[in-house]
Amino acid sequence: MKVTLFGATGAVGGECLKQCLEAGHAVTALVRTPAKLPPELRERIDVVEGDGLDPACVAEALGEGTDAVLFAIGVDMKSGADLCTKVTRNILEAMREKGVRRFVFCGGGSTIVAEDQVTLGARIVELLTRVFMGLRHRDKEHQLELLESSKDIDWLGVRPLQMRRGPARGEYRIGFHPYSGLSKISFADCAHAMVGMLGDDTWLHKAPIVQY
Repeated sequence: MKVTLFGATGAVGGECLKQCLEAGHAVTALVRTPAKLPPELRERIDVVEGDGLDPACVAEALGEGTDAVLFAIGVDMKSGADLCTKVTRNILEAMREKGVRRFVFCGGGSTIVAEDQVTLGARIVELLTRVFMGLRHRDKEHQLELLESSKDIDWLGVRPLQMRRGPARGEYRIGFHPYSGLSKISFADCAHAMVGMLGDDTWLHKAPIVQY
């Protein structure tokens, strides 16, 4: 499969890149700073230098024959408002123009959806993230709202909770199970779930929680 990856230099995106190559996928990565890519991986992919906020760069990254998009852009306190939402809008427009259907993304565990089993723990996660990581929380909510209004795209993804370094176990829960602020997942297993969705329609038009 030919995959375009956004966020390849981040913690989740770096794992997506490595696992895509291990699975035999051909990867194009749009990055602002190619030097941040591991040299041993950079040599094995097509790199487009540019910014996801630039529609022209996004269109260039979705080259001929692209089958799917992996979205692993993260948000921190330095990110502008709605970074993920704006880049996603550019990607969706380019996908429509080029006939690309599959979009797999990494959302946020503090975004509550209708299918969730909303426990006190889930409400605490939402409250704390809204207060202390409001920029990220709002962006991920807006990104999901944009996707939910884009049923012409075959989108799906995961909502991780606390993420940390660690090896890929390949064993985790994915679905609308109860969760709390103690729930966690490694970057590697979050990426494992995302890469698996490239060829699996189980969660089409949904974004389940991924956790151990």
